[in-house]
Amino acid sequence: MEQKYSILIVEDDKEIREGVEIYLRNQGYRVFQAANGREGLEIARREDIHLAIVDIMMPVMDGVTMLMKLREMEYEFPVLMLSAKSEEVDKIMGLNMGADDYITKPFTPLELLARVNSHLRRYHKYLNALSGGEENKSGVLTLGGLELNEETVELTVDGEYVKITPMEFRILQLLMKNPGRVFSADEIYERVWNEKPVNTDTIMVHVRNIREKIEVDPKNPKYLKVVWGVGYKMEKQ
Repeated sequence: MEQKYSILIVEDDKEIREGVEIYLRNQGYRVFQAANGREGLEIARREDIHLAIVDIMMPVMDGVTMLMKLREMEYEFPVLMLSAKSEEVDKIMGLNMGADDYITKPFTPLELLARVNSHLRRYHKYLNALSGGEENKSGVLTLGGLELNEETVELTVDGEYVKITPMEFRILQLLMKNPGRVFSADEIYERVWNEKPVNTDTIMVHVRNIREKIEVDPKNPKYLKVVWGVGYKMEKQ
């Protein structure tokens, strides 16, 4: 890694927290621990966090509530949710609240490290784009009333600024660069995550969130269409 990233682990199981910290420290990351969402928020306010790993079910404050408060406070670093297989509804809720990904327990250290590294690479590019640290080659993508500025990482819909997450930006960027082309969920995952598809359910949730932001009537979309059994596309305007 080009810089020493700080990772926040929010998990009420001390053994899991400490086990994850060992693996992350061995990779050169700075690690902070919290036993519940309230402690996690305090650390996020105090430290410069680049990624958080947050359990869903915790005492005092659960992971979804913590995530919601982080996004309300406009912290945009990636959040990976930890969940048991029985917490499917909570996972979807977490993604709707702005989580970037989720990992199902039990997980292997290699799986966790791969996700962490992947999300930090994208977050680094996102921060560079915001600060002008990367050369812009494409400028502004326009499709109907949508304008996606690749230099400032901003979206406007009919002239109005709309806040999007780094992951939503990447998905929109891919689809708007290829209007009319249908991408499967697997292909979107590979292009955006830069790795083999896992948890492609996350694509469905991100697409739904994007629709809520860009469509006048999300149930009857003008721009982002589903091609049933195949995938997603941006309709040519």
